[in-house]
Amino acid sequence: MEKKIYTADELNHVEKDELVSIILSLQENTARMMENQELIMEQIAVLRQQRFGRRSEKMDVIDGQMSLFFNEPEAAAGEPGTQAEEPEFEEVVIRRKKKKKGKREEDLKDIQVTVIQHEMSEDELKAAFPDGKYKRLPDEVYKRLEFHPATFEVKEHHVAVYAGTDNETIVKAGRPKDLLRGSIVTPSLEAAIINGKYVNSLPLYRMEQEFKRNDVNLNRQNMANWTIQCADRYLAILYDYLHKLMYGYHVLQADETPVEVTKDGRAAGAKSYMWIYRTGKSYPEAIVLYEYQKDRKADHPEEFLAGFQGVCVTDGYQAYHSLEEKAAGLTVAGCWAHYPRSIVIPKASLHVA
Repeated sequence: MEKKIYTADELNHVEKDELVSIILSLQENTARMMENQELIMEQIAVLRQQRFGRRSEKMDVIDGQMSLFFNEPEAAAGEPGTQAEEPEFEEVVIRRKKKKKGKREEDLKDIQVTVIQHEMSEDELKAAFPDGKYKRLPDEVYKRLEFHPATFEVKEHHVAVYAGTDNETIVKAGRPKDLLRGSIVTPSLEAAIINGKYVNSLPLYRMEQEFKRNDVNLNRQNMANWTIQCADRYLAILYDYLHKLMYGYHVLQADETPVEVTKDGRAAGAKSYMWIYRTGKSYPEAIVLYEYQKDRKADHPEEFLAGFQGVCVTDGYQAYHSLEEKAAGLTVAGCWAHYPRSIVIPKASLHVA
């Protein structure tokens, strides 16, 4: 039904009761439109958040997906008493890729090979060829990959000691320097500990248990002390070298992530930060450096990037962008993956309750 539109002259001549009815109708329509507007604006905000917000950078989670792991048969069958229509299937022709010849050889080419010969005895050959007439063909060759658990070896060094007949002069033969003086740890052992802890994410107590299963008693306190001392004495030199080498690149990337460290002298649950700096992905060889700090102050990237001239790509954290005002030759660029967040309309600006 078409709504009547009154002119000013008509409104001046309508009866009081009719005028009241018109006003009430207008109020009702206005309230309904305001509700619709609020609903539409909130839907727009949700759509923008889903499209450009943080959630778009994470894997989508389908409603009910978690419960599917626990009641998959029931979920697949549907509600009791219902029968889903059978889907129509389109025939798909699958063409399997032919296996490359020599792939196994390529996979095993860097592994030490032990050749094992399987020969027939003279009696077996006589039984197979009674007339004694036979010739040897090329061997049938196949390969099997063996796994040997970690092995340990104690190297006992005997250093020759000499003394003069007058017992005043004593000399010793040369010997290799220890990784840590007076410690049984060797470069190969410490490398295995670092690899297990930081590459394979094995806690020290689990490595301690694994060593014990191999009849080697290495407690976690010693392993922790060895790693700290080697990091301070040797890896810090490598870290500083890579830090200087990083300045030769034109594009760097930086970010920080919260971590929780126990027993660092602060209250439980105190937040620390791991700052990460790396060379741009367009370079063939990457340098990635981690720097642990107890807070998120702008002093940390300012100190780390002091003297760097080039482009540093970061997110919107102001600590990075304020560096441009302090460091000559440094350009801070925003990350395109984070840019869509800046165009999400804040809920407050939509006047949505």
